[in-house]
Amino acid sequence: MSNDMNNHGLEDQRRRKAENFRLNIRDNYDDDGSSYASESEPEEISSYSGEDIKDQIARESRKSLKKRQKEEKRELKARNRRNRRIFRIAWIVSVLLIGAMLAAFLITGMNDLLAITRQDDSAVTVQIPKDADINTVTDALKNSGVIGEPNYFKFYASITKNDTFQQGTYELKKNMDYQAIITNLQGTSNRTDTIEVTIIEGQNVLEIADKLEEEGALGNKTEFLQLCNSDKFDNDYDFLKAIPNPGERYYKLEGYLYPDKYEFYVNEDPASIIYKILNNYEKRIYEKQAFDGYEKLYSVKKMLEKTESKYSLDEIMTIASIIQAEAADSEDMYYISSIIHNRLDADADEGVSALGLDSTKFYPYRSKDKLPSDIAANYQSRYDTYDNTGLPPGPICNPGMEAIKAAVTPYDTSYYYFFHDSNGKAYYASTIEEHEANLEYYD
Repeated sequence: MSNDMNNHGLEDQRRRKAENFRLNIRDNYDDDGSSYASESEPEEISSYSGEDIKDQIARESRKSLKKRQKEEKRELKARNRRNRRIFRIAWIVSVLLIGAMLAAFLITGMNDLLAITRQDDSAVTVQIPKDADINTVTDALKNSGVIGEPNYFKFYASITKNDTFQQGTYELKKNMDYQAIITNLQGTSNRTDTIEVTIIEGQNVLEIADKLEEEGALGNKTEFLQLCNSDKFDNDYDFLKAIPNPGERYYKLEGYLYPDKYEFYVNEDPASIIYKILNNYEKRIYEKQAFDGYEKLYSVKKMLEKTESKYSLDEIMTIASIIQAEAADSEDMYYISSIIHNRLDADADEGVSALGLDSTKFYPYRSKDKLPSDIAANYQSRYDTYDNTGLPPGPICNPGMEAIKAAVTPYDTSYYYFFHDSNGKAYYASTIEEHEANLEYYD
C-alpha cells in the first residue's frame, strides 16, 4: 500500500516538471516566435574568440599553400616531361644532322684523298714559299687544282704528322692522291726551281758562300759557313774524320768543296748543298785518273799508295790548294809542286824550310784588300808561311783535280824558288842568287 502511494507521488512530480519545462520554453519567446530576454537576466552573446579565428585562418592558409605546392609540382612534372620530349627530339635531329654532315665530309674527303674524283692527269706547277705553313700549302694546292677538299687535306696532313714543307716550285699531277702529293712536296725529285752554279778551281769557302748566295742557291750564308767549320759530316766521310787538327783551321771543309758545275735548288738548305759537294769530292778522289808518266789509271788514293807518299791525303790537299793558288797553268802546277816538296824536304841549314808563299799570308781572305776594315791593321793569319815553317794548318782554297794530281806526282827538279812576271810567265831557280837575278831581269 505504501509502495503504491510512493510510486504515485513520483509520477506527479515528473508530470509537474514536464509542464514547467514547456512553460519556460514558451515564456522565452514572443507570440510571433521570436526570442527575447528578460530585463533581469543578462544578454548572452554567442561568438568565437580572436585566437580561435587566427588558428582557423592559419589552418586554412596551410591547406591552401599545400594545395598550391601540389599543383606547382604537378605543373613542373608536366613541363619536365614536355621538355624531355623536346630535348630527345632535338638531340636525335642533331645527331642525324651531324652524322649526315660527317658522312658527307668523310665520303667526299676520302674520294679526294684517294683521287677518285680527280681523274685529270695533267701536270701543274705549285709554288711553295719559304716558311709556308699548312694553310698556305693547302691554298696553293687548292688553287692549282691538285686537291678538291682543303679541310680534309689539312686533317690528313695533321694526323699523319706531315704538316711541314720546304720551299720550292714543284710539278704535280692533278690525279695524285694525298700521300703522293706530300711525298713529292717533301722531296726534291719534282722540283723545277733549279739553279746551275759553277764553283771555280781555287775559290775558298768564303768566296764559294758568296757565289752561292749571289746565284740564289744558298738560303742561309751564316749557317753554311758554320757548317763548313763543324764536325756534322765526319761520320759520313772518312777523309773528314781523318783531319788531325780541326781546331787550328779557319774552315774545316776548306779544300774538300770540290770545284765543279752543280745544280742546286733555289734557297736550298746549306747542309744539302754541302752534302752534294762532298759526295762529288768523294767520287772524284776514288775514281781512276790518268797520271803523267803512268800508263794505267789510278785513283788519287791508290796513287798515294803506289808512290809511297809520306804525306796524308789531308796534307796532299793542303799542297794542292797552294799549287792551285800559285800556278799560272797546268804545266806550272807540277813545277810549283816540285818546289814545295823540295822545300818541305830540305835540311834546315839550307834556309828554305819556310815556304814563303804570298797565297797563305792573308788566309782565309784572298788578299790584304779583302780584309775587314776592323781587323786589317793588325791582322796576322796563322796560315802565313812566311812566319811559320812547314805546311799551313790546312788547305787555303779548293783545288781542282789537276792540282791534286800535281801534288801527288810533282816533277823531279832541283828548284826551290819561283816567281811570275806581269804576263803570268813562270821563272824557276835552284838558288837564292838565281832567283834574285830572275827577279831583277824579268820582273
